[in-house]
Amino acid sequence: MKRSDLIKKLLPGFIPLFVFIAADEIWGTKIGLLVALGVGLAELVFVFIKEKRFDRFILLDTSLLMALGGVSLLLDNDIFFKIKPAVIEAIMCLMLGLSAFTKIDLVGGMSKRYLRDITMNEQMQQKFRQTLKTLFWIFMFHTVLVVYAAFFLSKEAWAFISGGLFYLLFGIYFVYELLTQRLKMKKHLRQPVVPYEDEEWLPVVDEAGKILGKVLRSHVHNGSKILHPVVHLHVMNHRKDLYLQKRPEHKLIQPGKWDTAVGGHIAYGEDIQTALQREAWEEIGMQEFSARPIGNYVFESEVERELVYSFISYDFKKIKLHSDEVKEGKFWTQKQIEQNLGKGVFTPNFELEYRKQLKEKIF
Repeated sequence: MKRSDLIKKLLPGFIPLFVFIAADEIWGTKIGLLVALGVGLAELVFVFIKEKRFDRFILLDTSLLMALGGVSLLLDNDIFFKIKPAVIEAIMCLMLGLSAFTKIDLVGGMSKRYLRDITMNEQMQQKFRQTLKTLFWIFMFHTVLVVYAAFFLSKEAWAFISGGLFYLLFGIYFVYELLTQRLKMKKHLRQPVVPYEDEEWLPVVDEAGKILGKVLRSHVHNGSKILHPVVHLHVMNHRKDLYLQKRPEHKLIQPGKWDTAVGGHIAYGEDIQTALQREAWEEIGMQEFSARPIGNYVFESEVERELVYSFISYDFKKIKLHSDEVKEGKFWTQKQIEQNLGKGVFTPNFELEYRKQLKEKIF
């Protein structure tokens, strides 16, 4: 999981507040509240139509805005409204603090609703907790600033601190994370390498698939997390059963587990279709088959980071096991697969992709 995923999910909830700040400057508090309410309701409807769920954070933000704004109007004192962002952020600080520093993982439970396709191993969970600690201190710092600005600074200064500064702080954080990752990649790419005999070169890519350089195969499986492309081919019969292969026990990664029918690296200088045809032949003996793309995504494990190009084929009759790459393969019904998810029978990559494609109604 990227450190920015959680923040991207939370930031839309603050939009009604920032809309109010702008509208209040133009039309006044009453009109500003009505405009902010309209924007909040529109966000709720948009999320419901797109994701079939109510975004509780947007609902909370809009409700608090209306409640505190209403109190401010009734008492003719805008201090109640000014501390509203601090109230929301104090709640966030409590949630982040509990999740980062105790065993009560409130944010982790929330993120599972938003990021169901993500399977986190122990290393990724540690990074996630470290991210929560960083976010806790950022939110805490901003909360204190908002309270100070509400009581001691001008309305203009408060508007900047509660609005623009919030995004500025997270923008700086995003840039820092991006630069850190880029520096780590460059460091690995600059390291001198001694190629083993017949070891293949793989392309180094960004998340859009743009080739940045090349690296030896052994260097992408050593924990460097250098992003490299791979192809996956799902083979399905007319009953919508999935053909899976069992990884040999001598494999370095996930030995003995059931995996996608075909999966392999794209070699440096090789295009995706060529790699797909080559890997399908090498692993399950398929030749001259038809396949259609069903998407791509980034998968990260303890030892590697891959840009996965996924395909599906119904030419299951062309499967002919013929090499040591795969010693066993069989069709699994969806019921059989779902009964064994999370039990160590399948590779984490297959489980993640199965849930992803099931959600998108590919399987």
